[in-house]
Amino acid sequence: MQGRLLSLLRNSLVQVAKQQTRQTSYPNQSYLYHNNRRHSSSTLQFFRNYSHTTNSDSSVPLARPKPDPATPTNTFISPLPLRNKAEQEDKATSKTAIMVDKVMKHYILPLDQPVVSLDCSEAFEGLSQKEKLYSHYLSQGAWIGGLVVLVQTSPESPVIFSLLHDLFKSNGVEGLRSVAIGECNFTEDEWKALTVYTSGIFASMGNYKGFGDTKFIPGVPCDKLSVLLNKAKFLGMGGKDIEAKWEYVKDKMYTLGDREKQLGLGQKGVTTYFSANCSKEDSELVQRFLKKEKLEAWNTRCFKMVDGASPLYEIRSASSELDEGPPKIFEFEGANIRLTKGDYAPLMALTAEYLEKAKEFASNDTEKSMLECYAKSFQGGKVDMHKEGSRFWIKDKGPVIETYIGFIETYRDPTGVRAEFEGFVAVVNRETSKKFGKLVDHASEFLKLLPWPKEFERETFMKPDFTSLDVLSFAGSGIPAGINIPNYDEIRQNEGFKNVSLGNVIPASYKDSVIPFLSAADKEMLEKYRVPSFSVQVALHELLGHGSGKLLKKNDDGTLNYSPDLKNPLTGQLIERCYDHNDTYDSIFGDMGSAFEECRAECVGILLSLDKTILKLVFGYEGEEADDIIYINWLSMIYAGGAKALEMYQPDTSQWMQAHSQARFSILRVLVEAGEGLVHVEETVGSDGKPDLLITLDRSKIDTVGRKAISDYLLKIQVYKATADIESAREMFGKLTAVNNEGKYPWASWREIVMDKKQPRKFFVQHNTVAEGETVSLKNYETTPEGMIQSWIERFPDSKAVYKALDYNWLKDKHHF
Repeated sequence: MQGRLLSLLRNSLVQVAKQQTRQTSYPNQSYLYHNNRRHSSSTLQFFRNYSHTTNSDSSVPLARPKPDPATPTNTFISPLPLRNKAEQEDKATSKTAIMVDKVMKHYILPLDQPVVSLDCSEAFEGLSQKEKLYSHYLSQGAWIGGLVVLVQTSPESPVIFSLLHDLFKSNGVEGLRSVAIGECNFTEDEWKALTVYTSGIFASMGNYKGFGDTKFIPGVPCDKLSVLLNKAKFLGMGGKDIEAKWEYVKDKMYTLGDREKQLGLGQKGVTTYFSANCSKEDSELVQRFLKKEKLEAWNTRCFKMVDGASPLYEIRSASSELDEGPPKIFEFEGANIRLTKGDYAPLMALTAEYLEKAKEFASNDTEKSMLECYAKSFQGGKVDMHKEGSRFWIKDKGPVIETYIGFIETYRDPTGVRAEFEGFVAVVNRETSKKFGKLVDHASEFLKLLPWPKEFERETFMKPDFTSLDVLSFAGSGIPAGINIPNYDEIRQNEGFKNVSLGNVIPASYKDSVIPFLSAADKEMLEKYRVPSFSVQVALHELLGHGSGKLLKKNDDGTLNYSPDLKNPLTGQLIERCYDHNDTYDSIFGDMGSAFEECRAECVGILLSLDKTILKLVFGYEGEEADDIIYINWLSMIYAGGAKALEMYQPDTSQWMQAHSQARFSILRVLVEAGEGLVHVEETVGSDGKPDLLITLDRSKIDTVGRKAISDYLLKIQVYKATADIESAREMFGKLTAVNNEGKYPWASWREIVMDKKQPRKFFVQHNTVAEGETVSLKNYETTPEGMIQSWIERFPDSKAVYKALDYNWLKDKHHF
């Protein structure tokens, strides 16, 4: 289906190749030199199809301009014929075209992009009208707050969202299709490509994938999209506004330079957590300042300004309130630093308003206090107020409607301390939750099965709520299968936490999956036991993985939270280091913290899944079925580490783009290196004649070789984490997650095979709640890109207010990027 688009690209490249004065190969094989100017052959030369310079600051009208004969030939790429050039390709350009096909398919969402429903209908219908109203206003708050992620993802994401949202909302999906095909000469595939791209923007809250953090670009030529924007209606924004926004984003949507391909800091990628002129050294200076002032960065971003000898750093907190006067300037290590408020101000204000409205329908005073604290944190920008709301949240035991909202996970901040906004609303599945209740009740005994001494475990396990939820609304860059929150160390260590398993996410995620790299017998077993085994893994991962372990710390008064005679179980020597009183795990482990902690939790999950008592008592599996669950849980981990994780590695920058993937790859490496035939990965030739892989696991050695390997690895992870030993952790984890061709297993070469077999991640279509007076109904949508778009254009009661709220940050901050 996507062949025509790639064919058009190929033909354009052939023309460019013939005009080249020289051609140079790069590691990613995606750049050509044309008249000594570097262009991305996979983007601007084809998709823009403009007869103007590739300078992003050039002034270009909304309609496609005609070529200017006076323009020197080395400053533009001429409009090129898009058909009937394949027969003219010589061998060199044919190789280039094949290469581009391989490159481009990883940056353009496929036309057959799978879309599945996150169904909560049955659970929702069981709610009272008061509970439905509570869930409705919470959902509205989550959806509005979730738009913050657009601002956090890339400079252009808020603008792309507004343009596409207004485009589809103003014309209707079918109405826009008529304009595109009838008036703008879109092919059916180009129309499909536009709907897939738009649904991708909505699913990831930006133009970088929510899982993997790599950029995706439209599969429709830029000139055609420009014509469509010119002919279509826009009811939410004015004509000049549309033109200004298109002028800003048209190049940014399509460009795939080395830096733009992925998220990251400095030259390694794109981020909006820091201004574009910030480096790793800048981030480290700012972190030292925050530690000195006993401040946390959860809801902040950093902007660097250079005016004179000393740089000025603005650390801006998210709040609806603005600064009342000039902010205080701190002098620190030769730099000036000011603390300000007002980031995402309009969105924070709207989110707080919905939470205040939801408070009217809360079922108890604890929920009311929780929402009041959250609203105040969004209004005033105080992290301490959000912590207070989180304390009320963990005290709200057994609610019918579960919700959490705020700046939660630090995966996407390049330094690992600033959090992405997230909000969810879900209905508790009481029947499934009973199983998790058993796990909680026996958690203290199960924790003794972990490989570290009791001194490295908390003195008292504070039994949390652990519930299975059917998600009603989940706003953010992606939807996980389980959550263990809050992430504030002092609350988790001393007061408790909650675990949730998102029950309707797991089966939807695995629906109609394609499974390469396994034998036919393993595929059959995986299809049979994948969902139940993953449910076991999620439960153990969240409760006993993230919920276990102690951080050794020096208190404010200089005392220790551990015995000074405590010895390091790895060295046999006395503990030499620990966390200072104002250190946190994230502040010490920084950019590797998320992956390292996910690795710890994954190891706990597969290790404890070996315990037959847990499987029988908690999950009801015994005998042969229990053995099969164990086998598939371990096979799934190995498969994820080999067949899926490498998709999330970026060889151009040697970066892992997803924490769970990096963690699972390290586990695979540990099990492979355990030897004795436990895990085997070999290159084969597939039925299509292309290179393939076969991954096998010897189930007879899981409980012996596998158990020891994971126990030893897990002990190291926990000791390094507990003692703040970032140097040892980084050395070990860095070796295990290096992707190269050294040794017996050429992981770097095999990544190409993995990428060739890559399957797109599913998009979730979510319900909308519709309130009419005191009655709330649930609206469902088709599981297609068009259905997903329809859900989003009906999501917000006042779209114009949404566009203006997003414009606030774009207009205020675009000069920083």
